[in-house]
Amino acid sequence: QRLLSREPRRILQAVDNVGFTITRGRTFGLVGESGSGKSTVARMVAGLLKPDSGRIAFEGVDRWSRDAARLPAEQRLALRRRCQMIFQDPYASLNPRWRVARLIAEPLHVLGLATDRDEIEARVIDMLRHVRMSPDDARKYPHQFSGGQRQRIAIARALISQPDFIICDEPTSALDVSVQAQVLNLMRDLQDEYGLTYLLISHDLAVIRFMCDDIGVMQQGRMVEQGRAQAVLDDPQDPYTRQLLAAIPSLGV
Repeated sequence: QRLLSREPRRILQAVDNVGFTITRGRTFGLVGESGSGKSTVARMVAGLLKPDSGRIAFEGVDRWSRDAARLPAEQRLALRRRCQMIFQDPYASLNPRWRVARLIAEPLHVLGLATDRDEIEARVIDMLRHVRMSPDDARKYPHQFSGGQRQRIAIARALISQPDFIICDEPTSALDVSVQAQVLNLMRDLQDEYGLTYLLISHDLAVIRFMCDDIGVMQQGRMVEQGRAQAVLDDPQDPYTRQLLAAIPSLGV
């Protein structure tokens, strides 16, 4: 109808004037319903989507600026190494034709972090142990695992490059509640062990409450509320945040 009547094209502003800071070693949660813009923010932070305006700085370096583009290739590669992402659907993010060993080792090859075959194999096995899987799993394919195990593989792949910052886009939303609890506990343990900083995207405030130090609540591309997680969740100021809190399911963590 719009095409036939020759109406001008409408532009949807998926993210509108959103700003926040994540402190090293802490977890910042972005929460909101589907279509709120939180996953778009995650992709911009990860460098998968270029913002139309504004800046996204990692330790003071705006990754989309001309200065960042002028950095030596080695420094740009180091920036990529230090920032990794865990996606919502582990089965979709893992190549079904590759064995687990190759999947986990891929960042080492792409980022040029290791070339020795024995070293790569040792690092893959070490990562599998850290995500509480067996070294024998390295020879298997993704379809041979449960959803929770596949997400552990995805976590191992994100960790093998020794990043400082991990963007977690709905990492447990496709899992059963009991498996969610296991994966979330694993993520917290790994954060303590490696000193990781997380940006956690979720529509589930129970997950946000368990994982996050600070949170921002998004609605229709805007940040409607932001602050310390406990303060926002215990005394929400925005009606939309109160609406989300009223819909929290119980999570057995």
